[in-house]
Amino acid sequence: MSKHDSAWPQDLIEREIVLTRVVDAPRELVFEAWTNPDHLPQWFGPDGFEIKTKEIQIVEGGWWRFDMIGPDGTCYGSRMEFNRIKRPSQIEVSHGEDNDSDPNRFFMLVTFGAQSNGKTVVTLRQLHPSTTRRDGVLAFGAVEFGYQTLDKLAKQVAGLLGSVDLAGAHPA
Repeated sequence: MSKHDSAWPQDLIEREIVLTRVVDAPRELVFEAWTNPDHLPQWFGPDGFEIKTKEIQIVEGGWWRFDMIGPDGTCYGSRMEFNRIKRPSQIEVSHGEDNDSDPNRFFMLVTFGAQSNGKTVVTLRQLHPSTTRRDGVLAFGAVEFGYQTLDKLAKQVAGLLGSVDLAGAHPA
């Protein structure tokens, strides 16, 4: 490899969607909103979508089975499998339909970067099975819907700031 060759495989880059959002809260609290089964269903999903949880176990090897119901009533049966949870910096999941044979299941890496000003940079990286599939979800609105979801995360965390300390205890 010459000094001008990329270390990043082009195929990988072409199958990826990357979203970033700065959340005005400490990393531990933002991570908690992603990993607490009482919080995740409250904010996850785009604007106007309702989440109905069937089953949730947010641990390595666990899963979240849920229906995401769109504003038009369309029900999207979904399953998120938690492959790795590295507190408080990283979550790796696979996400797709609620069946084992979903050919469009994609991987998602969520990282939580602590900033010196007390804010957190949340980066969500989706890796789709093919460029064609990635292009399809982009056309469907994945970027817009993804940013709506991250905005809802920020609002959820803002609500938690006044009610939960960083150790998870509720104030007296």
